[in-house]
Amino acid sequence: MAKENYNVIGVMSGTSLDGIDLAHIIFSRLENRWHYQIEETKAVPYTEDWVYRLKKAVDFSPEELEKLNTDYTLLLGNVISDFIAANQLENLDGVCSHGHTILHQPQNGFTLQIGNLPKIAKLTNQKVICDFRVQDVEYGGQGAPLVPIGDRFLFPEYDFCLNLGGFSNISFEQDGKRIAFDISPVNTVLNFYADLLGYEYDDKGTIARSGTISELLLQELNNIDFYAQAYPKSLGYEFVKTIVLPMMERHNISIEDKLRTFTEHIAIQTLLAVPRKTGNLLVTGGGAYNEFLLERMAFHLPEMKFEVPDDKTVQYKEALIFALLGILKLRNEVNVLASVTGAKHDHSSGKIFLP
Repeated sequence: MAKENYNVIGVMSGTSLDGIDLAHIIFSRLENRWHYQIEETKAVPYTEDWVYRLKKAVDFSPEELEKLNTDYTLLLGNVISDFIAANQLENLDGVCSHGHTILHQPQNGFTLQIGNLPKIAKLTNQKVICDFRVQDVEYGGQGAPLVPIGDRFLFPEYDFCLNLGGFSNISFEQDGKRIAFDISPVNTVLNFYADLLGYEYDDKGTIARSGTISELLLQELNNIDFYAQAYPKSLGYEFVKTIVLPMMERHNISIEDKLRTFTEHIAIQTLLAVPRKTGNLLVTGGGAYNEFLLERMAFHLPEMKFEVPDDKTVQYKEALIFALLGILKLRNEVNVLASVTGAKHDHSSGKIFLP
């Protein structure tokens, strides 16, 4: 018999480069339903040097990537060990870690998440379940999104689950299948322009609210090929670096206007991504605090009920779900859905390293 209670840590680093999220979570399985309680949490910001290296890594040579992977695994091991010690955590069933995505090119059969080297188990002295995307790409999938199975198991009462992180993604049930895909960049672009004004991010969307929409730029953004593609589909930082930012930089408008225009773009793409325009929609991720963005989404989807959950779920949802993916891997149960990634079949993905 599989266990019904699990004591784990979920670890996530997102494309917005704001840092490493750690969440200590107690899971229980009652009457075929998963329940969770998020206990201690911590967000560990990256140093300026780490932000620089992670941003530049897309252009690194194989040798530079190898060193980065080793260094990042050491960083992650130390951060996890500090979290365990600070909270005096004992009898953990595992540490479930996503690592940090550097390269995501499923069309070329390749994806790289650093921080998933075997020595992380020895660094933390814990069983580590990690590297969840590689197998899916080997099976012909996109390697993303992986969150939807968590949406299905942990948030079944919602018609739609929308996450607003570095990129936005959505998941929902349709004809008995979980459908999910990346929608558009969000904080990867918004934070880039806020940074040019000296801010870490656009607090509550205040700067964007002060700008004016450039109809020409908005039209160009909405015409990007990716948006017309059928799902399954996923985005990586290369998309922002090679397509979105160069397009925006060709327009000689203020940063405020760029933020305003891109916020509208996110809202419009969300409208287009939702198969029906009524129901209840769960909003998580850092973008859930962008009041102006949520206002624009509500403007375009007036009959949709937007719900933002408790702060811990908003901020640590991805860490929460990767913790669940790790548990499912330990149970040798499906944790990646072919209906959302396009892989040949559902599978149980990830690697298990022992200390």
